[in-house]
Amino acid sequence: MMKVFVITILSFLALSCSNKPTLQKYFVENTEDKDFIAIDVSPSVLNLEKASLSESEEKALETFDKMNIIAFKKDSLNDKKFKDEVIKVKSILKDEEYQQLMKFGSSKQGAAIYFVGEDDNIDEFVVYANNATSGFALVRILGDNMNPNDVMILFELMRKSKIDIDQLKPLEGILK
Repeated sequence: MMKVFVITILSFLALSCSNKPTLQKYFVENTEDKDFIAIDVSPSVLNLEKASLSESEEKALETFDKMNIIAFKKDSLNDKKFKDEVIKVKSILKDEEYQQLMKFGSSKQGAAIYFVGEDDNIDEFVVYANNATSGFALVRILGDNMNPNDVMILFELMRKSKIDIDQLKPLEGILK
């Protein structure tokens, strides 16, 4: 009986430690790469006064855990690498885990929004923006029990906040 239990546990661990590419792995693998810029944003960076928030804004903010941003800055020396990285990202986003919410733009410049989870219980939103001449950016918005409305409110809160723009300065120019 103990042998069956140990084999079952080992099988489960082998399956859960899959080598399948994920955005999380992609972020970790490329954070230190010189062609990438990586930034993590926590809710505290928004510098919002809780007293001035509406009930829906407070609720949206409570669902938000953090935002991870990674961007590839394209230049004349890394064109092939840029193309390879775009293929990798698109391959990851084709996984059934990532459900496309919307897409806009063209093959030269555009963006797509994906989510992981159920419509009313979303754990992750992903924004992939690509500009064929300057690079691409991936934004992972992580949280608990988010819904599309929460993310829209969050973006609005970011616009209203006293966010320290200097923290996002490394991204300037990538997707202009």
